[in-house]
Amino acid sequence: MKTPALSLIGLAVMTNMALAQDKITHKDESELEKLVITASPLSRSVLESATPVTIIAGEELKNKISPTLGETLKDSPGVHSSYFGPVSSSPIIRGLDGPRVKVVQNGLDVSDASRVGPDHIVSTETSTATQIEILRGPATLLYGSGAIGGVVNVVDNRLPYERREETDVEVLYLHDTVSDENTVSLNADGGTGNFVWHVDGFKRKTNNYSLPDGIRHDDIHEEDEHDGDAHLDELDSSFIDANGFTVGMGYVTDDTRFAFSYGKLKSDYGIPGHSHGGHGEEAHEGEDHDEDHDEAHGDEAHGDEAHGEEAHGEEISVFGRLDQDRYQAKIDWLNLDGFFTEVHLHGAYTDYTHAEIEGNEVGTEFFNETFESRLWAKHEPIMGWHGVVGVTMTQSDFSAQGEEAFTPPSDTDVLALFVLEEKRTGNFLWQLGARIEDETIKPEDIEHAHETEEEHDAHELNIDEQSFTAFSLSAGVVYSLADNQTVAFNYARSERGLSAAELFANGPHIGTNTYEVGAFYDIEMHDGDAEIITGAISVKEEISNNLDITYRAQTRHTDFSVSVFYNDVDNYVFQQDTGLFAEDAHAHDEDHADEEMHEEEGEALPIYLFRQQDAKLYGLEMEFDWHISDSLRLDTFADYTRAELDNGEDVPRMPPLRISSALHYELSDWHFELGATYYAKQDKVAPGENETDSYTLVNFAVNYYTSFNDTDMTFFLKGNNVTDQEARVHSSFLKDEAPLPGRGFVMGTRITF
Repeated sequence: MKTPALSLIGLAVMTNMALAQDKITHKDESELEKLVITASPLSRSVLESATPVTIIAGEELKNKISPTLGETLKDSPGVHSSYFGPVSSSPIIRGLDGPRVKVVQNGLDVSDASRVGPDHIVSTETSTATQIEILRGPATLLYGSGAIGGVVNVVDNRLPYERREETDVEVLYLHDTVSDENTVSLNADGGTGNFVWHVDGFKRKTNNYSLPDGIRHDDIHEEDEHDGDAHLDELDSSFIDANGFTVGMGYVTDDTRFAFSYGKLKSDYGIPGHSHGGHGEEAHEGEDHDEDHDEAHGDEAHGDEAHGEEAHGEEISVFGRLDQDRYQAKIDWLNLDGFFTEVHLHGAYTDYTHAEIEGNEVGTEFFNETFESRLWAKHEPIMGWHGVVGVTMTQSDFSAQGEEAFTPPSDTDVLALFVLEEKRTGNFLWQLGARIEDETIKPEDIEHAHETEEEHDAHELNIDEQSFTAFSLSAGVVYSLADNQTVAFNYARSERGLSAAELFANGPHIGTNTYEVGAFYDIEMHDGDAEIITGAISVKEEISNNLDITYRAQTRHTDFSVSVFYNDVDNYVFQQDTGLFAEDAHAHDEDHADEEMHEEEGEALPIYLFRQQDAKLYGLEMEFDWHISDSLRLDTFADYTRAELDNGEDVPRMPPLRISSALHYELSDWHFELGATYYAKQDKVAPGENETDSYTLVNFAVNYYTSFNDTDMTFFLKGNNVTDQEARVHSSFLKDEAPLPGRGFVMGTRITF
């Protein structure tokens, strides 16, 4: 770490130059001081936030659009991707993911199943988003006690609130050669008088993605009896067939804003790492393979037949089918007389279904019906303090049904009160906040069964209602060194109650190829056999104590920021590799009570047990953007996270050190970019976890901007992994089965009128 540290010192010195009023900007960047954090009700800019924040908007967001949220954000400092193939990648912030990272849409939870497992996609669409905000570190005060890793807020125009007298339309089309992807999206906004409206929609279809040249079959599936020289061309079950639309309308006056929207999302997507048959000539015979794949995504079959034995030989592949209906509404009362000057009521209802399908059979179905509402008000200054107070209520009915339902049905109720305050004194902006949250999880009783040829025994396991009361607070200060130069300190103490999956999981998780056992259980050994027992472990709230120090500076020629953080977590929840295996987990009945468990692997799933232990996470993030001249620009970033358990072991699947640089050149209507990202070797691994080698990914991009009458057009070409580098994402459960895609080219156009 000596070289990055010296580089940071040098870059910090470079930023202490004379400030200027006019900031140079290229077409693919935004002006830092003008980006407002919509995730904060105090409407502060990035420079005014004590919490480290990254906002991706405008042309930069359009250039980063990928099929999943995780892949769209993975090149942001401190953010990596869980990478479950290209189909269901979620953001990882500072090494934390799952229920510790809150994903919200226009400020309200997406309410899908993506926080339960990495094989579940995040039900948001980036091609129709206008802005994505990444709040790193604990951001629990507004969004809930679970967000000790951070918050990702996907902003779109589905709730229109600005008057318009004309219609604006944007159409996007792109094609990606690495997966034969075709994506088309539409955004339209308009209005007349006090009425405004919004419509968006998208359609995305891909085939399995191509792998780097030279990867042998045995590199992916070591257990298969294949010739070591047999090469793989593509990764099975890595396709996507998705579509969705949103309609919204609003009524806007000077003192009142009302908006309502309805959105529909449907997606069939492969779940890699399960099917590995049929890699002979027939499976990769060009036209035959394309016909099978087209049939898999047809309107009638929609994947059932073609992803079974006929499409992939002897093995049965696995894919997911998502269907979501989402309603959102908001009412804003502005310019009020009295103590409260503004009152805002926002709400969302989400009906989510997700099925995991093996061949022609529906294995497991997930259902999540959620209602969330937030009421908050801005008050008059009190001794110089400006702020908001509010209440949040969430009701969630989650269930999983089928042979591999590894979590019991549960109802979760959350009620929270929060307050956010700030005060400016001279060059100091003080920011304080607190939240108290009561969470109740009511799991259904589980019938555990044991069956032999002679008898069938069954008994009910009564699981008590679990309640957590979490108290969180934060204190920060932003000191302005100059007009566009700040240093920020922020301390946050956050408490998090465990999720239902972390508490009560007990069964095979088809996506991760593991047998998951929740913290509510323990495992006892009897003569070499294992038995799951209940109620033996005391479960406690996870408590995070996080300190952030951030320096930001902007001059006419440079943007620079660096953040260092230290997070001391009590009762950190992690999945421990027990070294045990559940034999034939897929063949047993749906209750999974007495799977055969033993100490030899054989044909079995590894057993992972949710456990708690104190942990420490610390690291840094750095960004530097230098306008060498009016046409030439260099931007670079680096991040590093270290995570250790109290017993000295490493936290599993922790992203490695990363350094990225890109050179941008603008000439008239052309924009050129050449970049490379280096990922270091990750050898700080948990017991039973494999190391990953270092690699460098090289990319390029060319954009051409033109216009005709009132129509603006952008034509783009991007090259990804142009050196065809074999690369494995250490934070992925599938790092041994699913390398990153090989060389690919993305071409397309955006038209705005």
